[in-house]
Amino acid sequence: MRTLSAESEPAAPVSGAAPNERITAIVPARNEEMTIEACVRSLARQAEIAEIFVVNDHSTDRTAEIVQGLTKEIPKLQLLEAREIPAGWLGKNNAAWEGAKHATSRWLLFTDADAELLDGAAARALRIAGDTGAALVSFSPEQVTKTWYEKALIPFVFSRLAKHFSYDAVNDAESKTAAANGQFLMIREDVYDKIGGHESVAGEVLEDVALAKRAKAARYRIWFGSGAGVVRVRMYRSFVEMWEGWKKNLYLLVGGTSGAVVRELVLVVPWITLALLAYGSKAPAAFVAALGLLVARHAVYGSTLLRNHFRVMYILYYIPAVAMYVGVLWASYRAHVQGVVQWKGRRIAVKGAV
Repeated sequence: MRTLSAESEPAAPVSGAAPNERITAIVPARNEEMTIEACVRSLARQAEIAEIFVVNDHSTDRTAEIVQGLTKEIPKLQLLEAREIPAGWLGKNNAAWEGAKHATSRWLLFTDADAELLDGAAARALRIAGDTGAALVSFSPEQVTKTWYEKALIPFVFSRLAKHFSYDAVNDAESKTAAANGQFLMIREDVYDKIGGHESVAGEVLEDVALAKRAKAARYRIWFGSGAGVVRVRMYRSFVEMWEGWKKNLYLLVGGTSGAVVRELVLVVPWITLALLAYGSKAPAAFVAALGLLVARHAVYGSTLLRNHFRVMYILYYIPAVAMYVGVLWASYRAHVQGVVQWKGRRIAVKGAV
C-alpha cells in the first residue's frame, strides 16, 4: 500500500460505492476475550464483508485462542499478529496499520473488538457511500449501558460530544469540522493510502478523528451519523475501565486546550443553581428558585437524551452524571498536563495540555 501524505498530491472527490462492492474488516484486539467472538460473528454475517482480519495486539488473555478457533468455521476470518510497537506509535494504530496491509477489498472497515454490527450494517454503509459520494463513512454506535454508572456517564458524554461534533457540520463539505468514530469507520482503500493511513496518525490517541480530518482536508467527502439500529457497543465493563477510557480521551474530545476545559465546566456545572441552594438556608425563595432551575435542567437534558437516541429515563441520573463528567474531565486534563495516560496496561505518552 502506498503511504502518500494528504499534502503530497491534489485529491479530487471520489465517487461512492458501486453495486456488489466488497469490504475488508479490520479489528485491532488487545485483551478482548469477553467480546471478540460476538464482534467476529457479527462481521461474518455481513455478506458485503469479504475478509475479516483480527489483529492481535499482544494480548495476554485468550483473545488469540478464541479467534483461532473461529477461523475453523468462518473461512473469511484470519488472525494476524501485530508487530512490535515502533517508537512513536500507539498499539491500536499499529495493529490497524498491520491489518490494512493485508486488505484486498476496495473498502476498509475499521471496528473495535467490542462492537457488534447489526444485520444490514455493511450494506447500509455502502449505500450511504453511494448516495452521498462519501469516501469515509462512520457511525456513532448505539451504546449499551447496564450499570448505573454507565447509564449516568455515557449518555451525558455523548450528549456533550454531539455539541462539539454536529453531524450536519461534519457532513457539510464546506465546513472544516471533521469527525469519525473508530468503532465503525469505513474508508475507501485508495483514499486511505493517499492520506497516509494509520501511519500518518501513528501517535494520535483520537486516531479516528485524525483520519477524518486528513480525509476532509484532502477534499474527500466524509459522512458521519447515528449508528442506532446499525452497530452497538458496550464500551466498558467496570467503573475503573470506564474512568480510564474517558480519562484518556475526554480532554482531547472537548477541544484539547485548558480554555476548552474551562468553557465546558462553565456550561455543564449548574453554577446559578448551586449558588441559590447555598443561599437557600437564609432565603426560602432562593431554595425554591434553585429547585425550579434544577427541574428545568432535567427537562432540557431529557430532550437532549431523546435527540441523541438515549432513553429519557436517564434524566434520573442527571446529578451523578454531571458530577462524574466534571470529575473525569478534570482527571483527563490533569493526565494530559502530565503527559501520560494509561489504557489496557500500557502507559501512553501524550502531548502536554495547552
